[in-house]
Amino acid sequence: MSIKSLPLSRWQAFVFWFKLGFISFGGPAGQIAIMHEELVVRKRWISEKRFLHALNYCMLLPGPEAQQLATYLGWLMHKTWGGIVAGVLFVWPSLCILTALSWVYIEWGEVTWVAGLFDGIKPAVTAIVLYSAQRIGARVLKNKLLWSIALVSFFLVFVFNTPFPWVVVSAAFMGFLGDRFAPQAFHLTHTHASTSVASGPALIDDHSDIPGHAQFQWPRLFRVILMGLLLWAVPMTGLSLWYGWDHTFTQMAWFFTKAALLTFGGAYAVLPYVYQGAVEQFGWVTAAQMMDGLALGETTPGPLIMVVAFVGFVGGYAKAVLGPEHLLWAGAVAAMLVTWFTFLPSFVFILAGGPFIESTRGHLALTAPLTAITAAVVGMIVQLALFFAFHTLWHSGLDGPLHWPAAAISLAAAVALFKYKIPVMHVIAACGLMGVVIKALSA
Repeated sequence: MSIKSLPLSRWQAFVFWFKLGFISFGGPAGQIAIMHEELVVRKRWISEKRFLHALNYCMLLPGPEAQQLATYLGWLMHKTWGGIVAGVLFVWPSLCILTALSWVYIEWGEVTWVAGLFDGIKPAVTAIVLYSAQRIGARVLKNKLLWSIALVSFFLVFVFNTPFPWVVVSAAFMGFLGDRFAPQAFHLTHTHASTSVASGPALIDDHSDIPGHAQFQWPRLFRVILMGLLLWAVPMTGLSLWYGWDHTFTQMAWFFTKAALLTFGGAYAVLPYVYQGAVEQFGWVTAAQMMDGLALGETTPGPLIMVVAFVGFVGGYAKAVLGPEHLLWAGAVAAMLVTWFTFLPSFVFILAGGPFIESTRGHLALTAPLTAITAAVVGMIVQLALFFAFHTLWHSGLDGPLHWPAAAISLAAAVALFKYKIPVMHVIAACGLMGVVIKALSA
């Protein structure tokens, strides 16, 4: 059957992508597993091989692979309209929910029970970030060479405070050399897919014809790239002319454009870079607020990289970029702005590269540079976990006393995650409740 003759309406696809936007919890692994279970196993809209082929391409790209996979599958089913709808609906519910929660956090964060809630969540974040490093490391660090790259990246960031982009570039170069001199150490097999078994023919099966919109054409490639550049350049130029290059909105747009091109290895990979810029360089959020934002991102549907919306909201609100009488509006605009510049490249990557990937079906593999970058990311995530631990467990600095309630909560979260494999959302909820109880007792 050709994809062009699919008995699958746009409305059916819209309903599915809309629902997915509200149930896509569990980070990229959980989100990809949900799509696999629904589209490959239950609905049989796409075959296993076609699904994994698309996933392999998305894992090669910077940016959130789960959102890119949704965009790719939507595009494959219903052309550009399908890709845009699937990608936008994957992000939109999370943006709305996180913006509302950010406002509640700013307005009522000092209320006793709310403060207690975040006092419990912050220690849990330390354990969650470390757990994420362990999960990525278990998948990637398969030999001494990759372990060495992870350790070097850790020391570069932790000891020498090396900027995130330089670590990524260095790791990519190591992977390039490794592909030539030690290819067996860098070419690994990754999978996020569910272990459920699919049976029967799919609507888009292994041997389905490639439709016209998915066939590679140079003119179409140039049109997509040109449109993507215009969608980036017009608002970027407008912000620069209207507010000036040094304005918070303009700097956010430029910073998160760079972040979108550096997020190899998933959402946790970009956190060290966002921290360096948002906390240390620009001061849009504090270290404590960054941890709170990560916790909120963990508890909302959609890609975890949506924590950038929290950073944008808090930064726009705190700096009163639209005046003291428009704080909420400033935060909301900043959240939408950073979301636009963070996710725009993902749409361009899929709509521009999809036809080429379809034409190379069966021949795509993860590259050595990506493997090296992901190994380096593990080291940087561990560094981020230690940073969070220092700020959570020693409120007055390392010379001060250990905050025992926070240490106990962090330890309990680590045991729940590492030993008992309790879902992240359940851990956050339990730790938040513990924080409220401790706050009430201390009051």
